[in-house]
Amino acid sequence: MNKTSKIYVAGHRGMVGSAVVRALKARGFENIVTRSRKELDLTSQADVRAFYAEAKPDVAVIAAAKVGGIHANNTYPAEFMFENLAIAQNTIDEAYRAGVGRVLFLGSTCIYPKFAEQPIKEDSLLTSPLEPTNEAYAIAKIAGLKMCQFYRRQYGVLFHSAMPTNLYGPGDNYHAQNSHVLPALMRRFHEAKETSAPEVAIWGTGTPLREFLHADDAADGILHLLQLDNPPDWVNLGCGTDISIGDLARLVMTVTGYQGELTFDTSKPDGTPRKLTDISLIKSTGWEPKIPIEEGVAMAYQSFLKEQADGTLRE
Repeated sequence: MNKTSKIYVAGHRGMVGSAVVRALKARGFENIVTRSRKELDLTSQADVRAFYAEAKPDVAVIAAAKVGGIHANNTYPAEFMFENLAIAQNTIDEAYRAGVGRVLFLGSTCIYPKFAEQPIKEDSLLTSPLEPTNEAYAIAKIAGLKMCQFYRRQYGVLFHSAMPTNLYGPGDNYHAQNSHVLPALMRRFHEAKETSAPEVAIWGTGTPLREFLHADDAADGILHLLQLDNPPDWVNLGCGTDISIGDLARLVMTVTGYQGELTFDTSKPDGTPRKLTDISLIKSTGWEPKIPIEEGVAMAYQSFLKEQADGTLRE
């Protein structure tokens, strides 16, 4: 991939896709192709085929997906399965048929088994059962990464995948029920500060450990992978370190300036004790993240305030 390459970013309005577009522009790439959901239905094979024929990109970054938190995944598994399978099948197969030279498909670390050995290595894929609450989404993403692997093996095309860990940053989803843990905490502490609420209670003991990667770091990793002549079929895209939910809550509390009390509702479940990726494979290719969690959360809160002020906050 070089500065003259025509690059299609699917899902450019989402958190990851928009970060990829920002990173491309910052590095001097100008020939970037995007289509909104209204302009292009990625679940329609005919529409995707027509798009590739007309746009003729050299590279496709597939960051589009139907996403949501545990509640959404558990409530609407049929939609999560159908839409994400359709997006993967159409964007990958039609790219091959249109002669697109390179495809990078973005999945998620939820593709790995629920009880995978920690930290999670790439070769733990399909070794034991998935987490039931997001199984539909995970299976669709596994299908996508396997399509890239099999098309690469059979047809010799440079199709490969990256599996980001929990991402956060500009353009995140702050919906009260359907957001992930970090944006959910940020919204709750911000609103508690605004209303002078005496306390904020979070579920569980606060001891589970989770890994978080800023979206700009993720975009940097994606562009790094696109420059490799022989990238892995799929690779973890994370920071390789984790933080307890309790410490994360205290960090968000400090960043937002909330002065009340943080409490833990230990009658509620904790979930998986730990979920951390092994990033030794991508580090061996010469990349590692640059944004520490403390700096990243402060940056994310400034993005939250800006998006709230200008009416673009996703909620």
